[in-house]
Formats: sequence, C-alpha cells, structure tokens
Amino acid sequence: MKKILTNLVILMLIAGMTACTKTKPNLPPETISSQDAGPSVLVESYKMSVGDQLQINVWKNPELSLATPIRPDGKISVPLIGDVMAVGVTPEELALDIETKLSEYVKTPNVTVILTDLQGHAFLSRIRVTGSVVQNISMPYHQGMTVLDAILEAGSVDLFANANSTKLHRRTVEGTVAYDIRLKDILESGDMTTNINLLPGDVITVPQSTF
Repeated sequence: MKKILTNLVILMLIAGMTACTKTKPNLPPETISSQDAGPSVLVESYKMSVGDQLQINVWKNPELSLATPIRPDGKISVPLIGDVMAVGVTPEELALDIETKLSEYVKTPNVTVILTDLQGHAFLSRIRVTGSVVQNISMPYHQGMTVLDAILEAGSVDLFANANSTKLHRRTVEGTVAYDIRLKDILESGDMTTNINLLPGDVITVPQSTF
C-alpha cells in the first residue's frame, strides 16, 4: 500500500511538472523584420498584373518607346506590332516577346521593360486571416502590424477556436515556413511572446477545437 501511494505521489508530481512546462514555440529569427519585406521574399520572379504601369524602352528607337498601363484584358499596345499579352509574364519575358515581334520591322531590337507602378504587388502583400475567427479577411499590409492587430481586424476568434494552436505561414526564400502562435495566451493572459511582427503575404490560420 505504501509503495502504491509513493508511486501515485511521483506520478502526480510528474504530471504537475508537465502541466507547468510549455514547449518552446517555433518563432521566426529575430533578425527578420518588416524592413526585409519585398517582392523577392514573396515570389521568385514577379509576374505582371492588370493595372501595373510599364515603361517600355526600345534602344535607339524612341518613337517606339512608351509608358502604358496593362489594360483590363491583360494586354498593352506597342507601335508597329499592336497588342501584346503582358499579364502573367515577367518584365524580362515581355521584353523578349516584344523584341521577337519587332525584329520583323527593326534590325536587332533591344527592348527593356521597367515596372514603374506595381498594382499587383499590393495584392501579393496582403495579410490573410482564416479559420476559426469571426470573419475570414484579407487586409492590406502596413509596417508594424502584429498578429494581434490582424486577429482584431478579423473580429477575434470564435467560440470553437483552438487558439493556442494557431499557425502563421510565411513565404521565404527557402519555402513556406509555419510558426507557432499561442493566440489564447495573447488574448487572455497578455503573453506577447508569440505576438510577432507580420511581413507582407503572411497567412494566419486558427484551427477549430476537436471537442
């Protein structure tokens, strides 16, 4: 009997120590900040979108050079060759396409395409909150935004949220990485350990509780 009681005490102590111990959350390196944000973090090569403003220069042929936005149909109009599809390709690919078409009229054309206003980048940079929240949202990124800011924009978590199992998904040059967000600790205990600063393109997912 004494041995049984001793074992029970040991088990209770172990259970108490386990309950008091939290696994260290997986967080992004402290060196990452909003100053590191940019298109190169989000995508390997930017593919142009409707509304992007382009400056197209044809070397030694200023009459063929132009500044133009990409139209709603995804095309731009270039002197001599007419409409050229610009949506869904990189500036380098568009320049090569224009060079190929212009070669029928101009000897060895040299074309450069410069993005002067990136409307599509604003979409890539948005912060998204999904899952067990009051409202799934997609919002513009602003420097200094934190996880808590985004969750409050979503109306906070709902009654079925498993808030401490929240994940933040971030695109990096090494691929997509998921970080641990203890949202319940943030909202109920004021523990800001995982209330990290957001970067453009971050996605926050709040899972539902299984019970």
